[in-house]
Amino acid sequence: MPWWLLQLATGAKSFKDNPLIGSKRLNRAGLHVRRMAFAHRMAGIRRARMAARLTPEQLAEFDANGFVRIDNALPQPVFDALREAVLNHEAPAREMLQGDTITRRIAIDSAFLRAVPGVSALLDDPRWRGLARYVASHDSEPVHYVQTILTHRADAPADPQTAFHADTFHPTMKAWFFLTDVAEDEGPLCYVPGSHRLTPERLAWERQRSVLAPDGVDHLSARGSMRVSPEDLRAMGLPEPAAFAVRANTVIVADTCGFHARGHSVRPSIRVEIWSYSRRNPFLPWAGLDPATLPGLAADRVPLMWRARDVLSRWIGQPWQNVGRKRPAVP
Repeated sequence: MPWWLLQLATGAKSFKDNPLIGSKRLNRAGLHVRRMAFAHRMAGIRRARMAARLTPEQLAEFDANGFVRIDNALPQPVFDALREAVLNHEAPAREMLQGDTITRRIAIDSAFLRAVPGVSALLDDPRWRGLARYVASHDSEPVHYVQTILTHRADAPADPQTAFHADTFHPTMKAWFFLTDVAEDEGPLCYVPGSHRLTPERLAWERQRSVLAPDGVDHLSARGSMRVSPEDLRAMGLPEPAAFAVRANTVIVADTCGFHARGHSVRPSIRVEIWSYSRRNPFLPWAGLDPATLPGLAADRVPLMWRARDVLSRWIGQPWQNVGRKRPAVP
């Protein structure tokens, strides 16, 4: 019980793993939606302290949509050199199979940054840093990967990431810097504009779903990543999803508490991106002071996390399989 109580003050989200978070009685009384509302309120306070890092146009775009899109993010010669260096660099890789889709990740760690210094220039750019931190609502370094999405790689059910969902109950950040073109029918990122906002309709839906959890919803919703139907989106007054069919050299930074998905691909396809992610305790009153992002530690968090999970895989599982050294776009 003390551990379950402590988790209420963190980003813990699973209705299955914590009987307080998953309590139907407590959620009827408003536990889930009150945690959610408080987390969003704290994110707003932290973001206000970092708003000067964005342009007025970016602030307006994010407030309206929940994402910011930047086309032609780098001068074309700079981008061409960066893409060639990243795609030709071989590094330790991990892969996870979900449905018929393989996600491959290569950690952008200190060894990668030494080998491909152009990535450091991108990630240290004040425009990138400011936008990523504002959307995350935390002034801390995200984790970074080269991510590859390979569709139609198994005779299996559909990729569960093609169902629209929110990653968790509080604001979080994911960023995609596309190194390859993405066609509309080849698994593009999709996002429901404005779904990051905590409207009365969204709160009513969250309350209803939290009362059903953990037994009355699908497995991933029960673990705290709520899946949402097209009918539910319409009932919340939300618009049709935007599908990001983009050219390479496009950046999208989004709050993944908003509803998003990976679009369906009609054929085998390969999508490569520099992918960043930030999720921290949503109830902190301060934006910075993250010991995990101290110099000398920040860049190597991912290999450390992979190795730790390998050691503990007997107890907690390890979905990310070591596949040796690979280049990002190798089929």
